[in-house]
Amino acid sequence: MVNDAKAGNPMREIRVSKLVLNICVGESGDRLQKAAKVLEQLTGQQPVFGKARFTVRTFAIRRNEKISCSVTIRGEKAMQLLDAGLKVKEYELIRRNFSDSGNFGFGINEHIDLGIKYDPSTGIYGMDFYVVLERPGYRVARRRAPRARVGVQHRIGKEDAIKWFQTKFEGVVLNKAYGT
Repeated sequence: MVNDAKAGNPMREIRVSKLVLNICVGESGDRLQKAAKVLEQLTGQQPVFGKARFTVRTFAIRRNEKISCSVTIRGEKAMQLLDAGLKVKEYELIRRNFSDSGNFGFGINEHIDLGIKYDPSTGIYGMDFYVVLERPGYRVARRRAPRARVGVQHRIGKEDAIKWFQTKFEGVVLNKAYGT
């Protein structure tokens, strides 16, 4: 955590870099196309398909078979969808939802909770939300020219992400396990 003198610095403000929505169907074909259509309705963007890394006979999945679809959203649209997703979760997350690198993720069971009208031909899909947080200046690690590292004091940790979530969304972080 930082002291009060650093708290007012605009370069220390945490913001959402991107929101990734993922639907893993576990099979290719019609169900995957319908899941992609759900993501396209929700975001207005064309989803990208993910492939299986190796064959799993018990799940009837072959290597390089398309099994999931995902969309990366940035900017104001990301904040709107994040707010809708957190509303479904009633602004409650578990401490284990937050990673050590200051990002967090959660899942919802039914996409119709986000406000999309139910279509019997499409069905109901659950999806994962993953939120990547950053501070201004993180570009130095990604730029092409004189690439540099983000300093230790400037990185976002687990506690910073939890504090941001609690202040920005007035959310609750629970200290419990998944099963209970």
